Amino acid sequence: MGSDNKGGALEGLRVLDLTRILAGPLCGQMLGDMGADVIKVEPPGAGDDTRIWGPPFIEGESAYFLGINRNKRSLTLNMAVKAGQEILANLIRKSDVLVENFKLGTLEKWGITNQWLEKNAPRVIRCSITGYGSSGPDSALPGYDFILQAESGLMSICGEEDGPPTKYGVAIVDVVTGLYACNSILGALAARERTGRGQHVEVCLYDSGLAMLINVASNYLVSGKDALRFGNGHPSIVPYTTYPTADGMIAVAVGNDGQFARFAETIGRGEWARDARFSKNPDRVANRDLLDRLIGQALESGKTAAWIEKLRAAGVPCGPINTVAEALNDPHTLARDMVRTVSHPTVGDFRMVGIPFRMNGTPPSIRRAPPLLGEHTDEVLGGELGLSAERIVELRAEKVI
Repeated sequence: MGSDNKGGALEGLRVLDLTRILAGPLCGQMLGDMGADVIKVEPPGAGDDTRIWGPPFIEGESAYFLGINRNKRSLTLNMAVKAGQEILANLIRKSDVLVENFKLGTLEKWGITNQWLEKNAPRVIRCSITGYGSSGPDSALPGYDFILQAESGLMSICGEEDGPPTKYGVAIVDVVTGLYACNSILGALAARERTGRGQHVEVCLYDSGLAMLINVASNYLVSGKDALRFGNGHPSIVPYTTYPTADGMIAVAVGNDGQFARFAETIGRGEWARDARFSKNPDRVANRDLLDRLIGQALESGKTAAWIEKLRAAGVPCGPINTVAEALNDPHTLARDMVRTVSHPTVGDFRMVGIPFRMNGTPPSIRRAPPLLGEHTDEVLGGELGLSAERIVELRAEKVI
């Protein structure tokens, strides 16, 4: 953990993170990276579901949980009982942001409605993360990334052209929903500077999955033609895929006709830039199968590293297909501090992915290791709410914390 632990962009703001699994915790972690004091509220005894998602584990802590819960304090609280709801209400009053991913109506059942917030905590920004949103015929359904990848159309465009639909390698809808949530919260905080009031922000996995279709969705909405699978290829750009080499594979991303001319010349096929079938991108798209086959034949004559050196020298975007281990141990990864060593109270030193954004005036930082379950319960209840040590003992005996 670095020494640049002061002056984060959100320093002085408190976030109450009531979420679990991935989208919400990732959102909370990013807010924490930017300097916010994030209090993660978890059920007593079990905590966030991802605490037991493994293997791998290290000293009883799951790698999954460790990866998305740094810069947080953990408070255990049974929010289903009245004493827990009173503590929750008091914590909300002392917070700037409330992030939750409960089923629709859960907070309201506990008395935390938007009307309650307007009266008791008018500056608090409430961010609700759900599966399908608060309106529409599917709004009551729970959200699961895998199912949303299927329903949103994302799965239908992943995989080989003649193979079955395939999910992305990580829970990408959850990840993007967490990013949208963080982005929306930052917008609401900026608006609060003008209005002096908080607001209710809503994001859902379903909307995120549809938004992630980007150009593929636009292609359909403009043309009326449904999207296809292209393996590693691009629906609108050729050549833009992976090709075999003498010792492996290479990824090539030719984005315009000038790059294609340099690419063709570099691989010894300069005449392609003057071939009516290939000279312009629409023609290359129309002749995708032929061109990809010819490129594959040309690149098989050399090794991956040699081709990358030549193509990069010619200004052609390309790269190796790294394994996860190779990517995380790449010299550029290490130079960018994208693998950080963090000290944990029981795990000791362990490595985690670093912070993927830089802010030179208000630098983000890793100040806290992912917390043990309930590690900061006494600290939060005593320090933030002013509860006595005796009262905290009573709450623990009553299984409220």
